[in-house]
Amino acid sequence: MTELDIDAIHKALANPVRRQILAWLKEPDTYFSQQLHPVSLGVCASMIDQRCGLSQSTVSGHLAILQKAGLVTVTRLGQWNMFRRNDEVIQGFLDHMNLGL
Repeated sequence: MTELDIDAIHKALANPVRRQILAWLKEPDTYFSQQLHPVSLGVCASMIDQRCGLSQSTVSGHLAILQKAGLVTVTRLGQWNMFRRNDEVIQGFLDHMNLGL
């Protein structure tokens, strides 16, 4: 498993928009069914922009923070960036929090 950056994860989760993005990415078939590419490849950043209702640059900033924390992975597909939850890191963080400090 990848080493967890606990501080970066806390920072990423401190924002409600980023928590909402992670929740949507947990069930991409439910929230991004209109996407042309299969959601198994990830969700296109532009679809996340549309769902958030925020500017592209604002959403890109949120996605960059989630990626830096390791909470999402990005795959380039042609001209699109496809985002997926990194459930391994999320579970590692939850396990860390359950152990107590």
